Amino acid sequence: MIRTLASILCLGFAAATAHAAEGIDTEAFFAAGFTGLDGEKVAMEQFRGRPLVVNFWARWCAPCREEIPELAKLRAEQAADGIEVIGVAIEEVGKREAVKAFAATYAINYPVVLAGREGMSLMKALGNPQAGLPFTVYIGRDGKPAGSKLGLLRRAELEAAAQRLLAR
Repeated sequence: MIRTLASILCLGFAAATAHAAEGIDTEAFFAAGFTGLDGEKVAMEQFRGRPLVVNFWARWCAPCREEIPELAKLRAEQAADGIEVIGVAIEEVGKREAVKAFAATYAINYPVVLAGREGMSLMKALGNPQAGLPFTVYIGRDGKPAGSKLGLLRRAELEAAAQRLLAR
């Protein structure tokens, strides 16, 4: 059911929308804990204090697959500056091996966690009431929101977001 609903939402957004930081509850993000690709629990609190690009995605979402290489490039280029990219897969823990294989195929070089249904609630807390995919939230070192984007990210948008995050 989640897959069907999110698939409709993923395909239903013809125009992507960028949003300012209002309506984003970053404390909900830092309070969350999910399962990593190694099967271990990952507390989002461990990422506090770093500029973050938090990307919600799913394997079956075409725009999500399209933006993964750009997110990987950003991680490779900006990791030395402290920017961390986190992939929040809207996939159930039972799909861990499939997501792990997908991550290897797409050369995902950033942490990926499996959020399942909890990911839908978290997206809503982060300012995405429709829980559409892909969805990206930018969080500054101070833990405060720096904006979000619903829809496919382009390279120029990621570069601009990285500059905003590093300037904070």
